[in-house]
Amino acid sequence: MYKVILIDDEPLARQLIKAFLQAHKEFDVVAECADGFEGFKAIQELTPDLIFLDVQMPRLSGFEMLELLENPPSVIFTTAFDEYALKAFEAHAVDYLLKPIGRERFETALQKWLQTAGRKTTQQITPLLENAAHEGYQHRIVVKDNGLIRIIPAQDIFYIEANDDYVKIFTKDSNYLKKSTLSHIEQTLDPEQFVRVHRSYLIPVSQLSRIEPYEKESHIALLHCGAKVMVSKSGMSKLKQLLGW
Repeated sequence: MYKVILIDDEPLARQLIKAFLQAHKEFDVVAECADGFEGFKAIQELTPDLIFLDVQMPRLSGFEMLELLENPPSVIFTTAFDEYALKAFEAHAVDYLLKPIGRERFETALQKWLQTAGRKTTQQITPLLENAAHEGYQHRIVVKDNGLIRIIPAQDIFYIEANDDYVKIFTKDSNYLKKSTLSHIEQTLDPEQFVRVHRSYLIPVSQLSRIEPYEKESHIALLHCGAKVMVSKSGMSKLKQLLGW
């Protein structure tokens, strides 16, 4: 039996997928979740083989939920919106079903997963998260903190630092580790508000107090929070372009 979790804030959408799955006795729907918080908890507890995941949901989106998972299961997206980089990541997710979902299209997606069942690796999901286009830019970052899920508004961020396979997000309250790359975080935040000033640092322009020369062609940015971060030659060019210097 393959364990399946349905994560969608629309009860009718979950009912439809559940009805489609009844024709396949090898699948067992072990949980139904109405948002990303419930989905994250269910995945941690039940370790499903496959999830059907909506993109836009209250509290926590499908993308945000996936970013919190260290070993995400196979994913078939189910959404009413076609602007979420359909062509870009269909090769990485199992499939991307547009609502209203027809049985024939559903069967195609299911058979696609069955053909690769047991051979999925987390590398299938990672390119999806790295390359996924967003409808606009994110105004928050979601992190796991001692078993809790915290939502950090973009305006509360002092700066973000690369930390091996993680990024460290500094805020007025604390700092948080998130398993991600600085490049991915940079892509999700508004480039009019956040600037990659160094390979290891991303800062909000609103935090910039002044810039001082350092050595050779590098500089030091002094932030309102009191921190000092390195600014590379390319980072300085970005700042000059954005600020009109």
